[in-house]
Amino acid sequence: MAFESLSDKLQGVFKKLRGKGVLTEADIDEAMREVKLALLEADVNFKVVKDFVAAVKEKSLGSDVLQSLTPGQQVIKIVNDELTSLMGGANSKLTYSPRGFTVLLMVGLQGTGKTTTCGKLANYLKKNGKKPMLCACDIYRPAAIDQLEVVGRSVDVPVFTMRDCNKPELIAESAMKEAELKGYNVLIVDTAGRLQIDEALMEELVTIKKTVKPHEILLVVDAMTGQDAVNAAKGFDDRLGIDGVIMTKLDGDARGGAALSVKQVTGKPIKFIGIGEKLDALEPFHPERMASRILGMGDMLSLIEKAQENFDEEKAEEIERKLKKNEFTLEDFLEQMGQIKKMGGIAKILDMIPGANTKAMKDVNLDDSQKEFAQMEAIILSMTKAERKDPSLLNASRRKRIAAGSGQPISRINTLIKRYEDARKMMKQFTNAPGHHKKKMFRGL
Repeated sequence: MAFESLSDKLQGVFKKLRGKGVLTEADIDEAMREVKLALLEADVNFKVVKDFVAAVKEKSLGSDVLQSLTPGQQVIKIVNDELTSLMGGANSKLTYSPRGFTVLLMVGLQGTGKTTTCGKLANYLKKNGKKPMLCACDIYRPAAIDQLEVVGRSVDVPVFTMRDCNKPELIAESAMKEAELKGYNVLIVDTAGRLQIDEALMEELVTIKKTVKPHEILLVVDAMTGQDAVNAAKGFDDRLGIDGVIMTKLDGDARGGAALSVKQVTGKPIKFIGIGEKLDALEPFHPERMASRILGMGDMLSLIEKAQENFDEEKAEEIERKLKKNEFTLEDFLEQMGQIKKMGGIAKILDMIPGANTKAMKDVNLDDSQKEFAQMEAIILSMTKAERKDPSLLNASRRKRIAAGSGQPISRINTLIKRYEDARKMMKQFTNAPGHHKKKMFRGL
Protein backbone atom coordinates (compact mmCIF):
# COMPACT_ATOMS: atom_id res chain seq x y z
CA MET A 1 0.00 0.00 0.00
CA ALA A 2 1.23 3.50 -0.87
CA PHE A 3 2.42 5.54 2.13
CA GLU A 4 1.88 2.54 4.43
CA SER A 5 4.83 3.15 6.76
CA LEU A 6 4.29 6.92 6.83
CA SER A 7 0.58 6.47 7.48
CA ASP A 8 1.22 4.11 10.40
CA LYS A 9 3.73 6.49 12.01
CA LEU A 10 1.61 9.63 11.60
CA GLN A 11 -1.50 7.92 12.93
CA GLY A 12 0.54 6.83 15.97
CA VAL A 13 1.63 10.43 16.60
CA PHE A 14 -1.91 11.77 16.36
CA LYS A 15 -3.34 9.05 18.55
CA LYS A 16 -1.17 10.45 21.37
CA LEU A 17 -2.37 13.99 20.67
CA ARG A 18 -6.03 12.99 20.66
CA GLY A 19 -5.55 11.33 24.05
CA LYS A 20 -4.65 14.65 25.67
CA GLY A 21 -7.36 17.07 26.76
CA VAL A 22 -4.97 20.01 26.77
CA LEU A 23 -1.96 20.57 24.50
CA THR A 24 1.13 22.52 25.47
CA GLU A 25 3.89 23.91 23.27
CA ALA A 26 6.08 21.02 24.48
CA ASP A 27 3.44 18.53 23.26
CA ILE A 28 3.43 20.19 19.83
CA ASP A 29 7.25 20.19 19.68
CA GLU A 30 7.41 16.49 20.50
CA ALA A 31 4.73 15.64 17.92
CA MET A 32 6.48 17.70 15.24
CA ARG A 33 9.80 15.94 15.92
CA GLU A 34 8.08 12.60 15.33
CA VAL A 35 6.33 13.91 12.20
CA LYS A 36 9.66 15.21 10.87
CA LEU A 37 11.34 11.83 11.46
CA ALA A 38 8.44 9.97 9.84
CA LEU A 39 8.60 12.16 6.72
CA LEU A 40 12.39 11.81 6.41
CA GLU A 41 12.10 8.01 6.77
CA ALA A 42 9.48 8.13 4.00
CA ASP A 43 12.19 9.63 1.75
CA VAL A 44 10.60 13.08 1.52
CA ASN A 45 12.96 15.85 0.38
CA PHE A 46 14.73 17.40 3.40
CA LYS A 47 13.86 21.03 2.55
CA VAL A 48 10.24 20.04 1.93
CA VAL A 49 10.12 18.36 5.36
CA LYS A 50 11.68 21.37 7.08
CA ASP A 51 9.19 23.83 5.52
CA PHE A 52 6.23 21.52 6.13
CA VAL A 53 6.97 20.98 9.84
CA ALA A 54 7.60 24.71 10.36
CA ALA A 55 4.24 25.61 8.76
CA VAL A 56 2.32 23.02 10.80
CA LYS A 57 4.02 24.05 14.04
CA GLU A 58 3.33 27.76 13.51
CA LYS A 59 -0.39 27.16 12.88
CA SER A 60 -0.69 24.59 15.70
CA LEU A 61 0.69 27.04 18.29
CA GLY A 62 -2.09 29.55 17.62
CA SER A 63 -4.38 30.31 20.57
CA ASP A 64 -7.46 29.14 18.64
CA VAL A 65 -5.90 25.64 18.54
CA LEU A 66 -4.36 25.34 21.99
CA GLN A 67 -7.44 26.77 23.73
CA SER A 68 -10.01 24.80 21.72
CA LEU A 69 -12.03 21.95 23.19
CA THR A 70 -10.40 19.45 20.79
CA PRO A 71 -6.83 20.67 20.22
CA GLY A 72 -5.62 17.25 19.00
CA GLN A 73 -8.25 17.20 16.25
CA GLN A 74 -7.35 20.78 15.30
CA VAL A 75 -3.69 19.82 14.81
CA ILE A 76 -4.68 16.83 12.67
CA LYS A 77 -6.82 19.14 10.49
CA ILE A 78 -3.84 21.48 10.07
CA VAL A 79 -1.61 18.54 9.04
CA ASN A 80 -4.29 17.33 6.62
CA ASP A 81 -4.56 20.79 5.03
CA GLU A 82 -0.77 21.16 4.78
CA LEU A 83 -0.35 17.68 3.27
CA THR A 84 -3.01 18.52 0.70
CA SER A 85 -1.25 21.79 -0.14
CA LEU A 86 2.12 20.01 -0.30
CA MET A 87 0.83 17.64 -3.00
CA GLY A 88 -0.75 20.36 -5.10
CA GLY A 89 -3.94 21.42 -3.35
CA ALA A 90 -6.45 20.07 -5.85
CA ASN A 91 -6.66 17.66 -8.77
CA SER A 92 -4.83 19.06 -11.81
CA LYS A 93 -6.69 18.11 -14.97
CA LEU A 94 -5.34 17.64 -18.48
CA THR A 95 -5.77 20.63 -20.77
CA TYR A 96 -7.09 20.10 -24.27
CA SER A 97 -6.73 22.19 -27.41
CA PRO A 98 -9.68 24.54 -27.98
CA ARG A 99 -9.63 23.68 -31.67
CA GLY A 100 -10.41 20.05 -30.93
CA PHE A 101 -7.13 18.19 -31.61
CA THR A 102 -4.74 17.67 -28.70
CA VAL A 103 -1.14 16.37 -28.65
CA LEU A 104 0.24 14.83 -25.44
CA LEU A 105 4.02 14.28 -25.40
CA MET A 106 5.07 11.50 -23.01
CA VAL A 107 8.67 11.68 -21.75
CA GLY A 108 10.76 9.93 -19.12
CA LEU A 109 13.76 7.76 -18.33
CA GLN A 110 13.98 4.07 -19.20
CA GLY A 111 12.28 1.66 -16.83
CA THR A 112 9.57 3.99 -15.56
CA GLY A 113 6.78 2.20 -17.45
CA LYS A 114 6.31 4.99 -20.00
CA THR A 115 5.10 2.85 -22.91
CA THR A 116 2.58 0.96 -20.77
CA THR A 117 1.45 4.27 -19.27
CA CYS A 118 0.76 5.58 -22.78
CA GLY A 119 -1.70 2.69 -23.18
CA LYS A 120 -3.22 3.30 -19.74
CA LEU A 121 -3.71 6.97 -20.56
CA ALA A 122 -5.29 6.11 -23.92
CA ASN A 123 -7.65 3.72 -22.13
CA TYR A 124 -8.56 6.42 -19.57
CA LEU A 125 -9.24 8.98 -22.32
CA LYS A 126 -11.43 6.51 -24.21
CA LYS A 127 -13.54 5.94 -21.09
CA ASN A 128 -13.94 9.71 -20.81
CA GLY A 129 -15.26 10.27 -24.31
CA LYS A 130 -12.05 10.99 -26.23
CA LYS A 131 -10.84 9.28 -29.40
CA PRO A 132 -7.07 8.75 -28.93
CA MET A 133 -4.31 7.49 -31.20
CA LEU A 134 -0.87 6.35 -30.06
CA CYS A 135 2.36 7.24 -31.85
CA ALA A 136 5.60 5.21 -31.59
CA CYS A 137 8.63 7.55 -31.53
CA ASP A 138 11.04 5.34 -29.56
CA ILE A 139 13.25 4.20 -32.44
CA TYR A 140 16.14 2.96 -30.29
CA ARG A 141 14.95 0.48 -27.66
CA PRO A 142 14.60 -3.04 -29.11
CA ALA A 143 10.94 -4.01 -29.58
CA ALA A 144 9.68 -0.64 -28.24
CA ILE A 145 7.43 -0.20 -31.26
CA ASP A 146 6.18 -3.79 -30.94
CA GLN A 147 5.42 -3.21 -27.26
CA LEU A 148 3.35 -0.10 -28.00
CA GLU A 149 1.44 -1.99 -30.70
CA VAL A 150 0.62 -4.77 -28.20
CA VAL A 151 -0.53 -2.19 -25.66
CA GLY A 152 -2.59 -0.42 -28.32
CA ARG A 153 -4.37 -3.64 -29.31
CA SER A 154 -5.09 -4.39 -25.66
CA VAL A 155 -7.01 -1.12 -25.23
CA ASP A 156 -8.33 -1.08 -28.81
CA VAL A 157 -6.49 2.13 -29.77
CA PRO A 158 -4.63 2.50 -33.12
CA VAL A 159 -0.85 2.93 -33.13
CA PHE A 160 0.94 5.04 -35.75
CA THR A 161 4.38 3.72 -36.74
CA MET A 162 7.06 4.47 -39.35
CA ARG A 163 9.59 1.69 -38.85
CA ASP A 164 11.92 2.84 -41.63
CA CYS A 165 12.18 6.43 -40.37
CA ASN A 166 15.02 7.46 -38.03
CA LYS A 167 13.73 10.95 -37.21
CA PRO A 168 11.23 10.89 -34.33
CA GLU A 169 10.02 14.45 -35.02
CA LEU A 170 8.97 13.44 -38.56
CA ILE A 171 7.15 10.38 -37.20
CA ALA A 172 5.25 12.56 -34.71
CA GLU A 173 4.42 15.14 -37.39
CA SER A 174 3.12 12.44 -39.76
CA ALA A 175 1.09 10.92 -36.91
CA MET A 176 -0.58 14.28 -36.29
CA LYS A 177 -1.69 14.54 -39.91
CA GLU A 178 -2.90 10.93 -39.96
CA ALA A 179 -4.80 11.28 -36.68
CA GLU A 180 -6.58 14.48 -37.74
CA LEU A 181 -7.39 13.02 -41.15
CA LYS A 182 -9.01 9.95 -39.58
CA GLY A 183 -10.99 11.89 -36.97
CA TYR A 184 -8.99 11.17 -33.81
CA ASN A 185 -8.91 14.03 -31.31
CA VAL A 186 -5.95 13.11 -29.04
CA LEU A 187 -2.48 11.99 -30.12
CA ILE A 188 -0.31 10.39 -27.42
CA VAL A 189 3.36 10.41 -28.46
CA ASP A 190 5.60 7.77 -26.85
CA THR A 191 9.23 8.94 -26.93
CA ALA A 192 12.59 7.31 -26.27
CA GLY A 193 14.10 7.20 -22.80
CA ARG A 194 17.62 6.88 -21.43
CA LEU A 195 19.09 5.42 -18.28
CA GLN A 196 19.82 9.00 -17.28
CA ILE A 197 19.23 12.51 -18.63
CA ASP A 198 21.73 13.32 -21.38
CA GLU A 199 22.23 15.98 -24.04
CA ALA A 200 21.22 13.77 -26.97
CA LEU A 201 17.92 12.81 -25.35
CA MET A 202 17.03 16.40 -24.51
CA GLU A 203 17.91 17.69 -27.98
CA GLU A 204 15.67 15.03 -29.52
CA LEU A 205 12.76 15.87 -27.22
CA VAL A 206 13.18 19.62 -27.81
CA THR A 207 13.08 18.98 -31.57
CA ILE A 208 9.87 16.92 -31.25
CA LYS A 209 8.39 19.65 -29.05
CA LYS A 210 9.16 22.37 -31.63
CA THR A 211 7.75 20.23 -34.45
CA VAL A 212 4.41 19.09 -32.99
CA LYS A 213 3.88 21.86 -30.35
CA PRO A 214 2.25 19.56 -27.76
CA HIS A 215 -0.50 20.94 -25.57
CA GLU A 216 0.93 19.07 -22.60
CA ILE A 217 4.27 17.41 -21.87
CA LEU A 218 3.79 14.66 -19.28
CA LEU A 219 6.76 13.16 -17.47
CA VAL A 220 6.44 9.53 -16.36
CA VAL A 221 8.38 8.72 -13.18
CA ASP A 222 8.68 5.61 -11.01
CA ALA A 223 7.50 6.27 -7.43
CA MET A 224 9.73 3.48 -6.11
CA THR A 225 12.88 5.39 -7.07
CA GLY A 226 12.08 8.02 -4.41
CA GLN A 227 14.09 11.23 -4.65
CA ASP A 228 15.67 10.07 -7.93
CA ALA A 229 12.18 10.50 -9.44
CA VAL A 230 12.01 14.04 -8.02
CA ASN A 231 15.46 14.88 -9.40
CA ALA A 232 14.46 13.50 -12.81
CA ALA A 233 11.35 15.68 -12.77
CA LYS A 234 13.43 18.77 -12.01
CA GLY A 235 15.94 17.86 -14.73
CA PHE A 236 13.28 17.37 -17.41
CA ASP A 237 11.42 20.52 -16.37
CA ASP A 238 14.59 22.65 -16.46
CA ARG A 239 15.50 21.48 -19.97
CA LEU A 240 12.14 20.77 -21.59
CA GLY A 241 9.43 22.45 -19.53
CA ILE A 242 6.96 19.78 -18.41
CA ASP A 243 3.29 20.40 -17.59
CA GLY A 244 2.69 17.55 -15.18
CA VAL A 245 3.83 14.21 -13.81
CA ILE A 246 2.42 10.71 -14.06
CA MET A 247 3.72 8.66 -11.14
CA THR A 248 3.81 4.90 -11.76
CA LYS A 249 4.05 2.04 -9.24
CA LEU A 250 2.67 4.16 -6.39
CA ASP A 251 0.89 1.08 -5.05
CA GLY A 252 4.28 -0.64 -4.62
CA ASP A 253 5.93 2.25 -2.74
CA ALA A 254 5.25 1.99 1.00
CA ARG A 255 7.17 5.22 1.68
CA GLY A 256 5.69 7.70 -0.80
CA GLY A 257 8.42 10.35 -0.54
CA ALA A 258 8.41 11.18 -4.25
CA ALA A 259 4.68 11.93 -4.30
CA LEU A 260 5.07 14.26 -1.32
CA SER A 261 8.09 16.09 -2.78
CA VAL A 262 7.64 16.50 -6.52
CA LYS A 263 5.16 19.42 -6.56
CA GLN A 264 7.09 21.42 -3.98
CA VAL A 265 10.48 20.86 -5.67
CA THR A 266 9.43 21.31 -9.33
CA GLY A 267 6.27 23.39 -9.08
CA LYS A 268 4.59 20.90 -11.44
CA PRO A 269 1.60 18.80 -10.34
CA ILE A 270 1.12 15.05 -10.31
CA LYS A 271 -1.77 14.52 -12.73
CA PHE A 272 -2.13 10.74 -12.67
CA ILE A 273 -0.94 7.82 -10.56
CA GLY A 274 -0.36 4.22 -11.62
CA ILE A 275 -1.76 1.81 -9.03
CA GLY A 276 -1.25 -1.58 -10.66
CA GLU A 277 -0.08 -3.42 -13.77
CA LYS A 278 -3.44 -3.68 -15.56
CA LEU A 279 -4.22 -1.20 -18.31
CA ASP A 280 -7.12 0.28 -16.34
CA ALA A 281 -4.92 0.92 -13.28
CA LEU A 282 -4.42 4.65 -13.87
CA GLU A 283 -6.22 7.25 -11.74
CA PRO A 284 -6.34 11.04 -11.62
CA PHE A 285 -4.34 12.23 -8.60
CA HIS A 286 -6.40 13.98 -5.91
CA PRO A 287 -4.11 15.53 -3.24
CA GLU A 288 -6.94 16.06 -0.74
CA ARG A 289 -8.05 12.41 -1.00
CA MET A 290 -4.49 11.12 -0.67
CA ALA A 291 -3.84 13.28 2.39
CA SER A 292 -7.02 11.91 3.96
CA ARG A 293 -5.91 8.32 3.33
CA ILE A 294 -2.43 8.95 4.76
CA LEU A 295 -4.00 10.19 7.98
CA GLY A 296 -6.38 7.20 8.22
CA MET A 297 -9.49 9.23 7.36
CA GLY A 298 -10.38 7.11 4.34
CA ASP A 299 -11.33 8.22 0.84
CA MET A 300 -15.04 7.69 0.30
CA LEU A 301 -15.18 9.75 -2.92
CA SER A 302 -12.71 7.42 -4.68
CA LEU A 303 -14.56 4.39 -3.30
CA ILE A 304 -17.87 5.67 -4.67
CA GLU A 305 -16.29 6.44 -8.06
CA LYS A 306 -14.83 2.93 -8.25
CA ALA A 307 -18.19 1.41 -7.32
CA GLN A 308 -19.95 3.47 -10.00
CA GLU A 309 -17.47 2.37 -12.66
CA ASN A 310 -18.30 -1.29 -11.97
CA PHE A 311 -21.95 -0.78 -11.02
CA ASP A 312 -24.90 -2.32 -12.83
CA GLU A 313 -28.17 -0.87 -11.48
CA GLU A 314 -30.38 -3.68 -12.73
CA LYS A 315 -28.06 -6.31 -11.22
CA ALA A 316 -28.02 -4.43 -7.89
CA GLU A 317 -31.83 -4.39 -7.77
CA GLU A 318 -31.91 -8.10 -8.58
CA ILE A 319 -29.42 -8.90 -5.78
CA GLU A 320 -31.43 -6.75 -3.36
CA ARG A 321 -34.60 -8.62 -4.28
CA LYS A 322 -32.87 -12.00 -3.86
CA LEU A 323 -31.51 -11.06 -0.44
CA LYS A 324 -34.96 -10.03 0.76
CA LYS A 325 -36.41 -13.35 -0.42
CA ASN A 326 -33.43 -15.31 0.92
CA GLU A 327 -32.53 -16.39 -2.63
CA PHE A 328 -28.93 -15.09 -2.72
CA THR A 329 -26.99 -18.03 -4.21
CA LEU A 330 -23.34 -19.00 -4.47
CA GLU A 331 -23.41 -17.94 -8.12
CA ASP A 332 -24.53 -14.47 -7.01
CA PHE A 333 -21.74 -14.47 -4.41
CA LEU A 334 -19.16 -15.35 -7.08
CA GLU A 335 -20.40 -12.47 -9.24
CA GLN A 336 -20.14 -10.02 -6.33
CA MET A 337 -16.59 -11.18 -5.58
CA GLY A 338 -15.76 -10.52 -9.23
CA GLN A 339 -17.03 -6.94 -8.83
CA ILE A 340 -14.84 -6.45 -5.73
CA LYS A 341 -11.84 -7.81 -7.65
CA LYS A 342 -12.47 -5.23 -10.40
CA MET A 343 -12.44 -2.49 -7.75
CA GLY A 344 -8.95 -3.54 -6.65
CA GLY A 345 -9.67 -6.13 -3.97
CA ILE A 346 -10.96 -5.93 -0.42
CA ALA A 347 -7.70 -4.49 0.97
CA LYS A 348 -7.87 -1.47 -1.35
CA ILE A 349 -11.53 -0.95 -0.53
CA LEU A 350 -10.83 -1.04 3.22
CA ASP A 351 -8.01 1.44 2.68
CA MET A 352 -10.62 3.94 1.41
CA ILE A 353 -13.15 3.42 4.23
CA PRO A 354 -12.75 5.87 7.15
CA GLY A 355 -11.82 4.10 10.37
CA ALA A 356 -11.28 0.69 8.76
CA ASN A 357 -8.60 -1.12 10.78
CA THR A 358 -6.48 -2.46 7.94
CA LYS A 359 -3.40 -2.67 10.18
CA ALA A 360 -5.06 -5.24 12.44
CA MET A 361 -5.86 -7.32 9.36
CA LYS A 362 -2.38 -7.32 7.80
CA ASP A 363 -1.89 -11.04 8.33
CA VAL A 364 -5.22 -11.86 6.70
CA ASN A 365 -5.29 -12.56 2.99
CA LEU A 366 -7.57 -9.67 2.01
CA ASP A 367 -6.93 -9.29 -1.68
CA ASP A 368 -9.03 -11.36 -4.04
CA SER A 369 -6.17 -12.16 -6.35
CA GLN A 370 -6.60 -13.81 -9.74
CA LYS A 371 -5.51 -17.12 -8.21
CA GLU A 372 -7.92 -16.98 -5.27
CA PHE A 373 -10.82 -15.93 -7.48
CA ALA A 374 -10.06 -18.80 -9.89
CA GLN A 375 -10.08 -21.25 -6.97
CA MET A 376 -13.45 -19.96 -5.76
CA GLU A 377 -14.83 -20.21 -9.28
CA ALA A 378 -13.54 -23.80 -9.65
CA ILE A 379 -15.21 -24.83 -6.38
CA ILE A 380 -18.58 -23.24 -7.19
CA LEU A 381 -18.64 -24.57 -10.75
CA SER A 382 -17.94 -28.09 -9.40
CA MET A 383 -21.26 -27.97 -7.54
CA THR A 384 -24.63 -28.97 -8.94
CA LYS A 385 -27.19 -26.23 -9.65
CA ALA A 386 -29.16 -27.34 -6.60
CA GLU A 387 -26.05 -27.05 -4.37
CA ARG A 388 -25.23 -23.57 -5.65
CA LYS A 389 -28.80 -22.49 -4.95
CA ASP A 390 -28.96 -24.10 -1.50
CA PRO A 391 -25.54 -24.55 0.20
CA SER A 392 -27.24 -26.27 3.17
CA LEU A 393 -27.25 -29.40 0.96
CA LEU A 394 -23.45 -29.56 1.19
CA ASN A 395 -22.90 -32.46 3.57
CA ALA A 396 -19.54 -34.19 4.05
CA SER A 397 -19.84 -36.56 1.07
CA ARG A 398 -20.89 -33.74 -1.29
CA ARG A 399 -17.99 -31.56 -0.14
CA LYS A 400 -15.61 -34.46 -0.76
CA ARG A 401 -16.94 -34.82 -4.31
CA ILE A 402 -16.60 -31.07 -4.95
CA ALA A 403 -13.04 -31.11 -3.60
CA ALA A 404 -12.11 -33.86 -6.05
CA GLY A 405 -13.81 -32.04 -8.94
CA SER A 406 -12.25 -28.64 -8.24
CA GLY A 407 -8.80 -29.83 -7.17
CA GLN A 408 -9.10 -27.90 -3.89
CA PRO A 409 -8.90 -29.21 -0.30
CA ILE A 410 -12.12 -29.57 1.71
CA SER A 411 -10.86 -26.87 4.11
CA ARG A 412 -10.96 -24.33 1.27
CA ILE A 413 -14.54 -25.31 0.47
CA ASN A 414 -15.48 -24.82 4.12
CA THR A 415 -13.81 -21.38 4.10
CA LEU A 416 -15.68 -20.40 0.94
CA ILE A 417 -19.05 -21.35 2.43
CA LYS A 418 -18.29 -19.33 5.58
CA ARG A 419 -17.32 -16.30 3.51
CA TYR A 420 -20.54 -16.66 1.51
CA GLU A 421 -22.63 -16.79 4.69
CA ASP A 422 -20.83 -13.77 6.19
CA ALA A 423 -21.23 -11.77 2.97
CA ARG A 424 -24.93 -12.61 2.76
CA LYS A 425 -25.52 -11.44 6.34
CA MET A 426 -23.60 -8.20 5.80
CA MET A 427 -25.35 -7.38 2.52
CA LYS A 428 -28.73 -8.15 4.05
CA GLN A 429 -28.00 -5.60 6.78
CA PHE A 430 -27.52 -2.93 4.13
CA THR A 431 -30.72 -3.81 2.28
CA ASN A 432 -32.70 -3.77 5.54
CA ALA A 433 -31.17 -0.50 6.73
CA PRO A 434 -33.84 2.01 7.89
CA GLY A 435 -34.47 5.20 5.97
CA HIS A 436 -35.13 6.09 2.35
CA HIS A 437 -31.40 5.98 1.41
CA LYS A 438 -31.01 2.23 1.93
CA LYS A 439 -30.85 1.39 -1.80
CA LYS A 440 -28.20 4.03 -2.34
CA MET A 441 -26.21 2.60 0.59
CA PHE A 442 -26.44 -0.91 -0.76
CA ARG A 443 -25.41 0.02 -4.29
CA GLY A 444 -22.64 2.40 -3.23
CA LEU A 445 -20.97 -0.33 -1.19
